Amino acid sequence: MSPDWSHVDAAHVQQALTEYDRLGADRFFEAHGFAPTTTYELIQDERSYPPKAILGTAYEFATGTRLASGDFEGGQTGAVRVLTQLGFIVRHK
Repeated sequence: MSPDWSHVDAAHVQQALTEYDRLGADRFFEAHGFAPTTTYELIQDERSYPPKAILGTAYEFATGTRLASGDFEGGQTGAVRVLTQLGFIVRHK
């Protein structure tokens, strides 16, 4: 069962992007339980981010519930779709 993404808005995603910038990749993954991206990248201000990790962290900020990587899909039917619907640019690496 997929998480209810209706709780997540663009502000939560932006909060996750800011957290990623503040901590750096390694500390962000350690703090939020995700790994680097392999297929897609979220592009913001000419920087690239791991879309699944960003969306999972945004969900945590929105709901207080932490998701594991296995709790949702990262590709076109998962994180990529949700982030695109929220107005973010996600592309193949």
